[in-house]
Amino acid sequence: MPPGVDCPMEFWSKEENQIVEVDFLLPTGVYLNFPVSRNANLSSIKEVLWHNAQSEPLFHMLSDPEAYVFTCINQTAEQQELEDEQRRLCDIQPFLPVLRLVARQGDRVKKLINSQISLLIGKGLHEFDSLGDPEVNDFRTKMGQFCEEAAAHRQQLGWEAWMHYNFPLQLEPSARGLGAGALRGPSRTLFVNVKFEGNEESFTFQVSPNDFPLALMACALKKRVTVFRQPALERPEDYTLKVNGKYEYLYGSYPLYQFQVSCPCPPQPSSVSLWALEQPFCIELIQGSKVNADERMKLVVLAGLFHGNEMLCKTVSSSEVTVCSEPVWKQRLEFDINVCDLPRMARLCFALYAVIEKAKKARSTKKKSKKADCPIAWANLMLFDYKDQLKTGERCLYMWSSVPDEKGELLNPMGTVWSNPNTESAAALVICIPEVAPHPVYYPTMEKVSGGPAQGSPLGSGPGGGLYRGLPRLLLAGRLILELGKNGEHGRFTEDELQQLREILERKVAGELYEHEKDLVWKMRHEIQEQFPEALARLLLVTKWNKHEDVAQVALPSPSSWPELPVLSALELLDFSFPDRHVGSFAIQSLRKLTDDELFQYLLQLVQVLARVPPDRVTVPAGRPHRKIGRSSLSSEMHVPSVALRFGLIMEAYCRGSNHHMKALMKQGEALNKMKALNDFVRVSSQRTTKPQTKELMHVCLRQEIYMEALSNLQSPLNPSTLLSEVCVEQCTFMDSKRSRGSQAAGEAAGSCSPGIIFKNGDDLRQDMLTLQMIQLMDVLWKQEGLDLRMTPYGCLSMGDRTGLIEVVSHSDTIANIQLNKSNMAATAAFNKDALLNWLKSKNPGEALERAIEEFTLSCAGYCVATYVLGIGDRHSDNIMIRESGQLFHIDFGHFLGNFKTKFGINRERVPFILTYDFVHVIQQGKTNNNEKFERFRSYCERAYTILRRHGLLFLHLFALMRAAGLPELSCSKDIQYLKDSLALGKTDEEALKHFRVKFNEALRESWKTKVNWLAHNVSKDNRQ
Repeated sequence: MPPGVDCPMEFWSKEENQIVEVDFLLPTGVYLNFPVSRNANLSSIKEVLWHNAQSEPLFHMLSDPEAYVFTCINQTAEQQELEDEQRRLCDIQPFLPVLRLVARQGDRVKKLINSQISLLIGKGLHEFDSLGDPEVNDFRTKMGQFCEEAAAHRQQLGWEAWMHYNFPLQLEPSARGLGAGALRGPSRTLFVNVKFEGNEESFTFQVSPNDFPLALMACALKKRVTVFRQPALERPEDYTLKVNGKYEYLYGSYPLYQFQVSCPCPPQPSSVSLWALEQPFCIELIQGSKVNADERMKLVVLAGLFHGNEMLCKTVSSSEVTVCSEPVWKQRLEFDINVCDLPRMARLCFALYAVIEKAKKARSTKKKSKKADCPIAWANLMLFDYKDQLKTGERCLYMWSSVPDEKGELLNPMGTVWSNPNTESAAALVICIPEVAPHPVYYPTMEKVSGGPAQGSPLGSGPGGGLYRGLPRLLLAGRLILELGKNGEHGRFTEDELQQLREILERKVAGELYEHEKDLVWKMRHEIQEQFPEALARLLLVTKWNKHEDVAQVALPSPSSWPELPVLSALELLDFSFPDRHVGSFAIQSLRKLTDDELFQYLLQLVQVLARVPPDRVTVPAGRPHRKIGRSSLSSEMHVPSVALRFGLIMEAYCRGSNHHMKALMKQGEALNKMKALNDFVRVSSQRTTKPQTKELMHVCLRQEIYMEALSNLQSPLNPSTLLSEVCVEQCTFMDSKRSRGSQAAGEAAGSCSPGIIFKNGDDLRQDMLTLQMIQLMDVLWKQEGLDLRMTPYGCLSMGDRTGLIEVVSHSDTIANIQLNKSNMAATAAFNKDALLNWLKSKNPGEALERAIEEFTLSCAGYCVATYVLGIGDRHSDNIMIRESGQLFHIDFGHFLGNFKTKFGINRERVPFILTYDFVHVIQQGKTNNNEKFERFRSYCERAYTILRRHGLLFLHLFALMRAAGLPELSCSKDIQYLKDSLALGKTDEEALKHFRVKFNEALRESWKTKVNWLAHNVSKDNRQ
């Protein structure tokens, strides 16, 4: 490489650049140039340089090589002194291929340590020096003294204390607090292989598990003396025991059985494999407590085994017992499944319910009396712990109160596996899972599940061969099945079978497959892995998780065995239907490629995934510094007992890793508390005074110093990039809300654009958040297709138990207010078709009107499609607003997915979506014959609907992930069926477009019914004022 050519970091990463032409500048001013290997370290380079310099002038003036050190210009354009001469040139990566030799100055050892510290922390210590900050210098000085004193103290430690510091003992937990010799050890002898350091000879002998390490070393020395016939000159105290291949040592006054030795070849069996146990799984139902039910009823416990939503075997019911506070069963419940067939994520679900005989009808001729079930409580339990060990022994399950639903389901497999923390009043069940083996039972590891031991592994032989007793035969059989499946069936499928598979996997709606289709998918599972990896979910759905032979033949997904999935497929695998931990981990791995903005788009669903996955699957992805990501919506559900512990732990981890953000979060919490207090004050005052008087009292309260301080200079929770500097007290007001049964406080904070925020108390805003998330996602999908429908997905954030914040969309008003202000009577306002257009004219004079009408047309098309697809109800004229710029948008999403409001049994939502002649009048610019504008509006709607259909599965997966969130209108597959119907996912594109056109015409034709609803709403609103 010629002089002056730079060496960027990309140059050093290329393996072909093995030789580098380096310029050397000696202290004598002599310049040398010769090629150097990129892998050579500085010490060897210095030797070559010194050899070449001997033939150069002024060499006699140079001192010893150790008196000099290399310097270079690093990649940050700074001069760097290279004290560590064991580093390679390719690791140093100088910016220029120039090394200068300069005389050493200062303490070499100290400079070497400083150089290594700089390398470790990724920041040069000279940068701290250059700050010249007295506080930084004082901190570094004091911390340096403290660390030096600690190091000096360690040098004074005795041998055993020094070992405790550097190699702390790994003891069994039960042994730590009881002292040496307090536990009774196993009676079997141990076979130990001992090798002396520096020798190749090793000795194997038997010792008692109750022996101490000193006794073991004495036996080893005695054996050595006996074998080599050497005099016994060495003492056991001069040696220590080191685990082969590990930095683990055995020392101290502890018996050998207390040490947790994680060696490659474990001792003779102390555990049993699950797959070796073929007896039926059973439990013992002992008793209940704190059961509250009518004494005329009988109590029954229903138990079931589930893997996700799938029932693994038939449910089992207990006998009926008389209702009392502490009912006793003492009954054995046996399930129709063997222990070996239990999947790793199996959960045991219980339901406690009461039965009562229904009253017989007078004319009934039936002999058998019917019984009605009255659900009382439920509880779930994971069968395996976080260490993959089968749970055994007696357990008390504090249950959750049952809420009767339309489905009449008693068991709740989607519910939490945590016990109810309210142990003082919660009903409880005491059960016992009997021991199924003399040793702990473990579920086989992923490597063993995926095909058994590698070829040549000594499974079943040697000291560690019996670690999973009975497993070698099963694992070898499982591997044989795998190999036959790959080599015997692979590549022998007909073109018709491949075509059938392709058609099954390409269906838009993943409905229930026929048995012959399931058989085909299972038969061609290896083709799916190689040719259709994105169809992993279909393969997992047809897997028989209650047969361990089938589980052994499924290539569980991992980065090494399965290609990375697209985002859509990864989101699907996070659903409750796929509880396997390897599947979930692989799905999360596939989502790591998401940007912060993309991750934020799916944050609501990912929070719900955290709420229901087992504790050992909870991971907090690193590298997400974005404050919108970190904030998430965990705090909004901290009041929910079933998730409070898990969310609390995750939030603690986030705070420990984001100390810089904690101050802002504390400030937001303080402001939220003040808003709650203000809301309570306003609610009480409004019951005793008039609205103007209450408003004035509210302003007086806000002007207090404690309120002004709490509500000033804080980051907006809705958008952390917005700083709310000061409250505009005069613009603050409150509004009555029928839904929240209280009051809402709305305020505007001063800033660059004077944002406004509504504090809402009494409503669960999570459903609004979900709806707005979907509208924002629709907006993104439309824009990706070049269609900007001018949507307004305003900010909304649930902050706790029925409290939250909503962004105020400035310069806007409701359709109801616009119509009422433009009309003389509330009764006629809803039928004034000129009101909206006249309002837009007043806000957009001259040429601005045409742009405002275009904004109205685009946004009206977007919200027509969005509200139809999402089935949004309660669309009265106060829930639709218009900005002065012309953009129409909807608010208040208390009803969706077709859960429309009724009154006296009559459905109040009688049109697919809101498209009144007021809207058409604006779209047509007030001209009745302007069909061109209206047809363009219709084309916007059809195009928007077609785009959403192409992404229909994405919406289905996102809503499915929210089923466990506790939203009353999204709790089962029936609710999601509305989306499938509105998007016509079972139809062709032509049929779906025809379907939407029918709905479009219906909305326009039946719009008079909407006007009647608006009339009733306006009159009711006018009477309340």
